[in-house]
Amino acid sequence: MKWVFSSFLLLLSAITLADVTSKGDTGFTLVISGEVKATPAAAYDQFIRIGEWWLEGHTWYGKRENLFIEPKAGGCFCEISGDNQVLHMLISYVQPGVELKMIGGLGSLQMMGIHGGMSWRFEPIPDGTRIIQTYNVTGYAPGGLTDLAGIVDSIQTRQLNALVKKLSGDDN
Repeated sequence: MKWVFSSFLLLLSAITLADVTSKGDTGFTLVISGEVKATPAAAYDQFIRIGEWWLEGHTWYGKRENLFIEPKAGGCFCEISGDNQVLHMLISYVQPGVELKMIGGLGSLQMMGIHGGMSWRFEPIPDGTRIIQTYNVTGYAPGGLTDLAGIVDSIQTRQLNALVKKLSGDDN
């Protein structure tokens, strides 16, 4: 019984909170957060090592190890597999241990002509860090972007949850 309770507590620590704060025909805003028992600097450092935690099903070449972030203005959130290369997003702001901002469109949003600004903040809280991801997305798509908000929210919630799990020592 003690093992079941401990597993339940570990699961609770890995749960993220997600919210589509606004959505409409031309855009949407997502705010997703999770808490970890790590310092903001440690959480940020793990975030930067994106190839260790990003979900492989959301890469272009099927291996998260191909992903990297250059944490500098003008740097790349990229994926390279041999001669194949993808610029997922461009780094626009870096405050190490505190926040990293990127611009661009993830996945299929790129070729839909949809663009966004994404922020990853690392805020100190008692006993750890609150990680807050905000993604403001705008553009045009036939039929609007309202229905797309939930899909992107679901994917990004799983991504932040993967980071939280990695920081919690659960690599599964």
